[in-house]
Amino acid sequence: MELPPVRSVLAVADDLSGAAETAAGLNSRTTRSRVLLLGPDGTRPEQISAADAHTVTVLDLDSRHCPAEDAAAAVRGALEGTAAGGTLVLKKIDSLLRGNVAAEVAALAGDGAGVVVAPALPVAGRVVRAGVVHIGGVPLHESAAWRAEATAPPSSVADALGGLPTALVPLATVRASRHTLATALRAAVAAGRIAVCDAETDADLDAIVEASLAEHPRPHLAGTGGLATALGRHLAGLPSTAGGDARPARADTAARPDIAARPGTANAAPRAATALRAEATEAADRPVLVVVGTAEPGAVEQVRRLVADGAVHVALDLVGLLSVPPAAALPPLTAPVTVVTIAPAAGPPRGAVDPATAVAAEVIDTTPVPARHLVRGLARTVAGTLTTHGGAVDLVLTGGETARRVLDALAVTRLDPVGQVHHGAVHLRTPDGRSVVTRPGSFGDPDSLRHIVRALRPHSTERKVTS
Repeated sequence: MELPPVRSVLAVADDLSGAAETAAGLNSRTTRSRVLLLGPDGTRPEQISAADAHTVTVLDLDSRHCPAEDAAAAVRGALEGTAAGGTLVLKKIDSLLRGNVAAEVAALAGDGAGVVVAPALPVAGRVVRAGVVHIGGVPLHESAAWRAEATAPPSSVADALGGLPTALVPLATVRASRHTLATALRAAVAAGRIAVCDAETDADLDAIVEASLAEHPRPHLAGTGGLATALGRHLAGLPSTAGGDARPARADTAARPDIAARPGTANAAPRAATALRAEATEAADRPVLVVVGTAEPGAVEQVRRLVADGAVHVALDLVGLLSVPPAAALPPLTAPVTVVTIAPAAGPPRGAVDPATAVAAEVIDTTPVPARHLVRGLARTVAGTLTTHGGAVDLVLTGGETARRVLDALAVTRLDPVGQVHHGAVHLRTPDGRSVVTRPGSFGDPDSLRHIVRALRPHSTERKVTS
């Protein structure tokens, strides 16, 4: 059965790194995406035209840390007018189920269209079995993934959705015929329930997208960057993986449907990488500023390897960042690459995993509000340095909160995706041509920052590390 065409797509995310990941997943040769940063009062930086069927708009609502009622209101505001125009709606949710998942999905369901939730992210080893998110085979609530959160992790997707009525769509149904899956989704919607889908592979997510889009009216979709990528494959008209090879897509092409492998284009990804390197060469004289605002322990080794490659490391003092105005300052950006982190506090904070992340970990674990103040101080410090630099600077921003606060301080309200360095590390461009790479704090192997910088500046450092 031929699926009805999608006229327009609106995606909404609760943080900037998630919005960027979503935009990269939806971007293709036939469908261009853009990220718009919603203002604190809910205003959009530019108008969204439903008539432009070749542009997917991704809104960063910046609602991850808002009160639940404000997050729900942001979703409702973003969806105004979408029902009348037949717009397909995708709500990006965190693969670890952090944020205001229940409130935002409830707002998504408010218009009665129905909601299909698929939180799996196979490329990152995050799957959903029997309605429970697993990370590397370990249930989310038994893992350490929420160590920096103030509350305990949910025991299931249904638990994360609070009191919303749900209907589990098990893996066997997801992998059955499209008719069987569509019937299960239709039954859930008809009963007024949120359909929560198991999924372990990209093929499972493709099947969920195809079955959902075959329904009329179409339900809203809610899921991770993996679901966005599956939708991107559909919009680009690429062959579906559903019913075929169930292996997860490669991390370097999973969110780029325009360069995904297909018959006759086996060298598409290398050609795209070559094009990105050519673009980077044009900006070789611009310094790169890497801002690490995440409390993830893995960031320590990522920074160490980047410094080993020749980057200048600046550790900003906690007290200086929390003062108003911030007393911390960056040196002039004369090096090709500068990486900024937060200096550890004196003495080991409670629950700290590593000294280099101890400050942020302690603040997040004990007093969440000062943690946000810390990030804002970091953003103001970075913005002040860039304002006085006297030239363009390309940015690498780890952590969605850090990325958003830095770009807010720089008055950047729109980003256009270029590609991905690796899964989750999205290369975007500002309207004036600067590069910005965003990446969730929990993503990336020990060489993540090294790979990102080398993608932006192939010859930016003198020393190379081979181990």
